[in-house]
Amino acid sequence: MTEQSQNLPDADAYDPAASSLAGQVDPAVMAELLSIRSSIDNIDATLVFLLAERFKATQKVGFLKAAHQLPAGDPGRETAQIARLRRLAAEAHLDPAFAEKFLNFIIGEVIRHHEAIAEDHQAAASEAAGRTIADPAVSAEA
Repeated sequence: MTEQSQNLPDADAYDPAASSLAGQVDPAVMAELLSIRSSIDNIDATLVFLLAERFKATQKVGFLKAAHQLPAGDPGRETAQIARLRRLAAEAHLDPAFAEKFLNFIIGEVIRHHEAIAEDHQAAASEAAGRTIADPAVSAEA
């Protein structure tokens, strides 16, 4: 478990009505605010699940790259993706610079994961090669 997740409150403890503004604003305004925040909460949950799916796919890419000794990063792909995301952001009326920062963060994480997968793959291959050389029986089975 990561250090960050250990500091998070229990999921059951989440209070969608939590606010420093409670009791300080008109109840009708508070109700509208909570309604809008409920939509934001739903969007945030969707983003988390979408990111999880994205990272499952990029993990498959990482294993494929490791198996074929390909580099963790692909600058040509990254440049094309950033340009594409900036265009999509502009069409969606989202700040393209923000979209680029967000994608760069994701790309950095993906590359970090791919490097870790490659290191694990290389270590496993080295270990297997060591067993093959050290144990002729293993070599005969291969």
